[in-house]
Amino acid sequence: MTSEAPRDAFAALVLHRAPQRARVGLTLGFVRTFAVPEIAEVLSGTGRLASAPKARAKATGMMMFALIGHGVDSEPGRAIVAELAAMHRLPGVDAELMQYVLACFTVCPVEFTARNGGVTAAEREAAFAFQAALARALELPPLPGPDLARIADWMREFEATRFAPSPAGQALWQSVSGLFAARLPGPLARHAPAFATALLDAPLRAAFNTPRPAWPLRAAAAVTFRLTR
Repeated sequence: MTSEAPRDAFAALVLHRAPQRARVGLTLGFVRTFAVPEIAEVLSGTGRLASAPKARAKATGMMMFALIGHGVDSEPGRAIVAELAAMHRLPGVDAELMQYVLACFTVCPVEFTARNGGVTAAEREAAFAFQAALARALELPPLPGPDLARIADWMREFEATRFAPSPAGQALWQSVSGLFAARLPGPLARHAPAFATALLDAPLRAAFNTPRPAWPLRAAAAVTFRLTR
């Protein structure tokens, strides 16, 4: 398999076959980083996310989708890698935190799409190849292999020791929870924060000090996001 084939398979998944599901998963990956106090402090410190959450989240999504679509070694890809590398140089951002961010942006879109429609083995292999290429470009230690499932295991191990409630993380969650409105039918858009909370797992709810939504809301959210592509 050539280096282009894995990238093309992952790009086909997130850009063409299930773009809406992939975008929800990517947003959830972005949100997941808020539960790590060190990352939340860095994001909160810039002020840009809290003041313009929609624009910042959209910019992050566009960066990742451009990387996936064009490839890490493309001209647009190299420019985005340089921007991501600049984040790595910010005070308080070490290699392990960058590894975790990369894992979130790769694993979460795939896992959400898998739960709400299915992902093939080839697409999982493609996602693993993409993150490995991006890690090399950022000069990060490789994430555990040999596949995306092992990275997901590593994420859970990392989260067990690094997730914690923080004022910055909770404020960031409140600022972006409404972003899920774009993925909901018109009449439901005003309930976006509640639907978004229904998508959080127990570790995220604990970090954000958010109660578990009632079963009817969880069921409605599951059906609504399953119907998106």
